[in-house]
Amino acid sequence: MRTVYLNGSYVAEGDATVSIFDRGLLFADAVYEVCSVLDRRIIDRQAHLARFERSLTEMGIAHDVSAAGWDDVLATLIERNDLTEGTIYIQVSRGAADRDFLFPAPGTPPTVFAFTQARTLVDNPMAKRGMRILTRPDRRWGRRDIKTVQLLYASMMKMEARAAGVDDVWLSEGDVITEGTSQNACIITRQGHLVTRDLGHHILPGVTRLSLIEIARKSGITVEERPFTIAEAQGAAEAFVTSASLFVMPVVEIDGLKVGDGLPGLETMALRAAYIEHARTMG
Repeated sequence: MRTVYLNGSYVAEGDATVSIFDRGLLFADAVYEVCSVLDRRIIDRQAHLARFERSLTEMGIAHDVSAAGWDDVLATLIERNDLTEGTIYIQVSRGAADRDFLFPAPGTPPTVFAFTQARTLVDNPMAKRGMRILTRPDRRWGRRDIKTVQLLYASMMKMEARAAGVDDVWLSEGDVITEGTSQNACIITRQGHLVTRDLGHHILPGVTRLSLIEIARKSGITVEERPFTIAEAQGAAEAFVTSASLFVMPVVEIDGLKVGDGLPGLETMALRAAYIEHARTMG
């Protein structure tokens, strides 16, 4: 049984409970962050905590990330759960109060928790075969740059992908790709340029995306942060996604059409290897 962190204490997962009046449960009024762990070290820790703090600020949830001692919490969870490779999930809701659309009174304590999940990151078999994806309309709320727990539509799209026998979904507005259900979407053009959607309210500012852009530019790859269409992605030389848990994961099929030769791209796999090296040395 895992040890989890809840409101300042470390408890067995079976003993961790929250109020039925918690606003995270009633209104999805909460933000979260997921950090990956490799070789018992957190990858891009400061960038994840900075994004966590930004999400809290945008939602107006009172939780001081720097004062909360998250570095110690994360290190303790790794130690107590003997986590070598996997993820750590952290969440803060606006707290518990009698159900009301209006926010609770100032000073209401937030609900704060974190837990670990052991999983294979580096040797994920999907990296060898590549992802097959569908495209579907993006019907999420307009502030996708905030990492909230409002994930129902993404969950529904993942289930639709499974029912169709593919791996995931890329979401689009009109014919323009926004992002994946839980990943940023990228392509490599026939000219060898890396293209990923520009930042704004329409996508989450991915931490892995940010690190990969830096890695690509240092290696001499031209990076374009701009919109791209479904057709451009289908006609690209390569395609891939970035996320904390998938790292850099090749996409080999979009809506039944092969991307490139239908195999994980050489450039994509080189970027994946470079990111893993970054993860091992600069967590």
